Amino acid sequence: MKIVVGDRNVLPHREQFEAGLPAEAQVIWCVPFDESRVIDELADADVYVGGKFSAAMGAAAPKLRMVHVAGAGTDNVDRSGLGPDVQVCNTFHHEQSIAEYVVAATVMLRRKFLEQDRALRAGVFATAVYDPSIAQPLSLSGARIGFVGFGHIGRRTWQLFRAYGATGAAVTGSGRAPDEGLEWVSGTDDLGMLIDFADVLVVSAPLNERTRGMIGAEELSRLGSDGVLVNVGRGPLVQEQPLFDALSCNAIAAAAIDVWYHYPGPDGIGEPSSLPFRDLDNVLMTPHSSGVTHHTFVGRVADIASNIDALAASIGR
Repeated sequence: MKIVVGDRNVLPHREQFEAGLPAEAQVIWCVPFDESRVIDELADADVYVGGKFSAAMGAAAPKLRMVHVAGAGTDNVDRSGLGPDVQVCNTFHHEQSIAEYVVAATVMLRRKFLEQDRALRAGVFATAVYDPSIAQPLSLSGARIGFVGFGHIGRRTWQLFRAYGATGAAVTGSGRAPDEGLEWVSGTDDLGMLIDFADVLVVSAPLNERTRGMIGAEELSRLGSDGVLVNVGRGPLVQEQPLFDALSCNAIAAAAIDVWYHYPGPDGIGEPSSLPFRDLDNVLMTPHSSGVTHHTFVGRVADIASNIDALAASIGR
């Protein structure tokens, strides 16, 4: 069995990964990702592991039996070049790391730590203790958390928020969610009601034709000038220009953005948006890193190796 790996996040766990594979497996590491080299190696490959899979890669892989993404999203897998018997698999294990990010970002933004850091570097103690024009910041106790999507990420994030004494509600595609102690759960038709409820809006829904652009100018206006938005789903769930405008004029208090509108090539160099979010002082900008931890990829590598082993068993190795 030949396995081609094009995801650099798997490489730090190479020993664990290879130890979990069938004994006769041959692993080709194409890291950093180089599509032309990957295409050459796919000619006789059984499995490809990586986040991006193009139609050209599929056309070059007549023997392929599995494409395994080293993450949850399969939106960068072009299935047009794949036969009907090719399995496209994903894996999770990111929910704890992303939940930590969401809570940490929320605390940082609601407590104004970014502003305090900048001020203190200039010698200013920017707190209500020294400046009566500065309001005392808000804690998480009693905060209302609205979840747009309540899957693996939403549920784990809510467990952490709940420990701080927050209350929560959610909208989901099905209008249902497990009983996790939320105030209420409804369908996405009630997104406006959720936003009216929320002090903090956590966006972790999947991106599809129904959810693309679901949060725009009207929704951001309803979140209000004290509202915080945290997007760990996909960038286009929130409309780009209205988000920039809302932050620019303080129609909302702040946002943590971990998922973007543009992504770089393999060198990691590129602007995340056509708009200058970097110039705003009420934005925490991170490079889609909320789930990128050692903990996440130890679990993912174990899943990928296990699925490949199961595939090998099903075809008689």
